[in-house]
Amino acid sequence: MYKIGIIGDKQSVLGFKAVGLDVFGCTTKDDAKGKLQQIANEDYAIIYITENFYDEIRDTIYEYGEKRLPAIIPIPGMSGSRGIGFENIKKAVEKAVGADILFNND
Repeated sequence: MYKIGIIGDKQSVLGFKAVGLDVFGCTTKDDAKGKLQQIANEDYAIIYITENFYDEIRDTIYEYGEKRLPAIIPIPGMSGSRGIGFENIKKAVEKAVGADILFNND
């Protein structure tokens, strides 16, 4: 059976424990990177990661981009959204369709 985890600063992720996610509170980008590498090799189908850490460890996250599992999904942290999740969706749509159909930017 697959699991769902969340990585981020403790204030941002602690509440997700109440809905059954495995919570991994981190304080540094190295902490987050190490935790991601550890749990990505376990039975996690989805790993949410707060945008601040997502932005800091993109290179590590991109290593998992071609694999089917886990899906690594950025979510806003306590400081609010940086728009990283939306930007990822926009890039995926552009890749699939071949054009920016969301905003028609040149």
